[in-house]
Amino acid sequence: MTIMRSILGAAAALALTAGIASAEPAIIFDLGGKFDKSFNESAYTGAKRWADKTGGTFREIEMQSEAQREQALRRLAESGSNPVVMTGFAFGNVLAEVAPDYPDTSFAIIDMVVDQPNVRSVVFSEHEGSYLVGMLAANASKSGTVGFIGGMDIPLIRKFACGYAEGVKAVNPDAKIISNMTGTTPAAWNDPVKGSELTKAQISQGADVVFAAAGGTGVGVLQAAADAEILSIGVDSNQNHLHPGKVLTSMVKRVDNAVEKAFDDGPGFETGIVVMGVSNQGVGFAMDENNANIVDANWKEAADMAAEKIASGELSVHDYMADNTCPALEF
Repeated sequence: MTIMRSILGAAAALALTAGIASAEPAIIFDLGGKFDKSFNESAYTGAKRWADKTGGTFREIEMQSEAQREQALRRLAESGSNPVVMTGFAFGNVLAEVAPDYPDTSFAIIDMVVDQPNVRSVVFSEHEGSYLVGMLAANASKSGTVGFIGGMDIPLIRKFACGYAEGVKAVNPDAKIISNMTGTTPAAWNDPVKGSELTKAQISQGADVVFAAAGGTGVGVLQAAADAEILSIGVDSNQNHLHPGKVLTSMVKRVDNAVEKAFDDGPGFETGIVVMGVSNQGVGFAMDENNANIVDANWKEAADMAAEKIASGELSVHDYMADNTCPALEF
């Protein structure tokens, strides 16, 4: 009996060790789902690319309600997933509480800073990429009026709007910029009908280019713009293909790269704050066969030159989140 207990104990220990050694990474998608054609989908692209490259597997959870955040984090950590990546600022408070309970689990959060020794906080210089697409919008606009439609009214989305407005004004100081937010709750990220309604309202006020920074809501913005024969600007993922020839460009935010790198680095990765901007290809604007015929070479050259100046530090784009002000736009 003693020998049998020893054998069983050794087998259990071996199984536990094997489980730790083969710990799967995991990702939790924010509200809107992993196929929102925007922020979450970019994150999924990075995870999928890692799996295709390595032959590995990962666990995933799609959020259905705010109440699930802590439950999802704890379930993955307790099941041995490592590292655990989550998309979106809304995980910030929960992660700050959960991370200390699992000191051997590496966590990565996108779009929020959480000061814990086992957390990597990935933030983006969205204002820089938005400035560049703002330049393109101003050049493409025939009416001199352009629009911005944000998702949830939070400082992060105002950061997009402010950088966009600054880029528009750099090309056309007399341009009119119409700005609307979809809502004040997380539901604002997944309301394409409201996005469509806001777009139509902006078009009635003269807007002929509309930039959507609204997650899944942006799908409605792009559709309404295409139906009205005006130009739109996508966000996060390259959305040019959704309406070829009607999407001027997309402000790409390389969430995919952030997720892939976290999975690559694996358990015990370097923590702290990681900033992704123009200088390290964290943000930019998308060019491909879907918009090549509608972006004039001179417009692109001007945006490329601005990107070089931003990367070198010669050009500084105002960051709304630094002081909660926006010189180029009133909210």
